[in-house]
Amino acid sequence: MTDTEKFPPEKNLPAGYVPPKVWTNTASGGAFASINRPIAGPTHDKDLPVGKHPLQLYSLGTPNGVKVTIMLEELLAAGHSGAEYDAWLIKIGDGDQFGSGFVDVNPNSKIPALSDHAPKGGGAPVRVFESGSILVYLAEKFGAFLPSDLRGRTEAMNWLFWQMGSAPFLGGGFGHFYAYAPVKIEYAINRYAMEVKRQMDVLDRHLADNEYMAGSEYSIADMAIWPWYGRLAAKGAYDDAGDFLSVEEYGNVQRWRKLIGARPAAERGSMVNRTFGDPAKQLPERHDASDFELKTQDKISAA
Repeated sequence: MTDTEKFPPEKNLPAGYVPPKVWTNTASGGAFASINRPIAGPTHDKDLPVGKHPLQLYSLGTPNGVKVTIMLEELLAAGHSGAEYDAWLIKIGDGDQFGSGFVDVNPNSKIPALSDHAPKGGGAPVRVFESGSILVYLAEKFGAFLPSDLRGRTEAMNWLFWQMGSAPFLGGGFGHFYAYAPVKIEYAINRYAMEVKRQMDVLDRHLADNEYMAGSEYSIADMAIWPWYGRLAAKGAYDDAGDFLSVEEYGNVQRWRKLIGARPAAERGSMVNRTFGDPAKQLPERHDASDFELKTQDKISAA
């Protein structure tokens, strides 16, 4: 049976579409079409700003960015003064992530990216990219939020890597086709809704027997998972996706997401580099702890 017989073109979407033998870049539409491209590297020269603190974060208040700002705020709340940081806003819709300075810190041109100007042992700044890598780097640098015993550490790492592998199905898969794609494709939405429901069930079953993701200890695993799945459970992701996926069914996830959400550091971290929603909860850039009181978007707009 040929591909044409197996997949009649008239049933494809759009009708008549047949994949070419060699793919070429074509405009596909959708919410992020203007910044999608099939090559890496910078598009323009632009140095990154550097503030007064050793830790320089270049990010945006998406779930991946929020992971890191929660971690930094938790470290500060725990008394680690060396975790003071500058958080610079990277406007991905404007292509800031393709500036030469940002590409030097993250050749993958994705937020978040961190530069540590005071690494252990001294020397030149250390670049850290990929949100999971940043969480582990900070946990090891400050000796916090990663269990020290073999079993606890391994369980935290298990769930951290679970999140890193699972979230693309939630964001790039379900979220894209449910909320951002230029057309609604039943097959794609059903395919990814099935997977996200399965993932939520994985979390719900685990949290039935565990207060936090790594057991009784709050860790970087919670900080990684909560911005993605806690947000979905709170019906704060992808328009009405929470209703569509019946997230209220996952009672253990709901208990856990409220537990994390009640932490003041998680609330502060969720505000940093945020550019949407309630202006009083948006802190476009963070350079000092006082910025939470003085420089939220509502105060900037009123000035």
